[in-house]
Amino acid sequence: MGRAGRAAVAERLPGLRTEWGLDFVVINGENASSGVGLTPEHAKGLLAAGADCVTLGDHAFDQKDMLQFIEQEPRILRPLNYAKGAPGKGARLYTATNGRKVLVAQALGQVFMKRPFDDPFSAVEAVLNAHPLGGVAQAIVVDMHCEATSEKMAMGHWCDGRASLVVGTHTHIPTADTMILPGGCGYQSDAGMCGDYNSVIGMDKLEPMRRFVTGMPKSRFEPANGPATLAGVCVETDDKTGKAVKISMIRVGGRLQEARP
Repeated sequence: MGRAGRAAVAERLPGLRTEWGLDFVVINGENASSGVGLTPEHAKGLLAAGADCVTLGDHAFDQKDMLQFIEQEPRILRPLNYAKGAPGKGARLYTATNGRKVLVAQALGQVFMKRPFDDPFSAVEAVLNAHPLGGVAQAIVVDMHCEATSEKMAMGHWCDGRASLVVGTHTHIPTADTMILPGGCGYQSDAGMCGDYNSVIGMDKLEPMRRFVTGMPKSRFEPANGPATLAGVCVETDDKTGKAVKISMIRVGGRLQEARP
């Protein structure tokens, strides 16, 4: 989320990859550039810091240069169920540092979202059917980008037994429901944001509070730039089945209580 989130990733991720022995890192970069979308320059920064894949979301192309850059950079994904003519892809098979194949897919939810998108469940179903867990892909990560926790949880159960991890993004607040579902799929409703939590979902507090109180805007929302928390989730998978064997919340730095694998 904004400059603070980018700085936290750049400062901490390289060391955490080594300290925690991370084989593959996915970052949601949806709000990395001024809180709306992702520029090619900032995408390159996240990848240089140690991201193996960067997902986007409903603001995928708010930064217009991304329309061309996503065609040149396979490590960036936009949602599967975006407009059919949209550039880029919503799912790819990657090779982790240890040689294992990791599938990453992203879908946009429909509940409370402002734009009409195709059914995310059908979109994810087609990808999972083409990439059996433990076969073509040793691990599968699904980023469910949406507002409603109910829709995120439904996607988790939909993918249970067929994905290693379903994690929600978009609402900026880490949830306390980190678990492994009965079929072996790791799950958390929202990974939370990498950003300044002395804010209103990453934005400087004054303008959002003014709008809540008066119902009238006075200025643009601006990302908060105080000390940032690096938030997310860490999952360990079985080499043979691809199922999750351990899952942990991540909160490092900033104002939130620390949590490590």
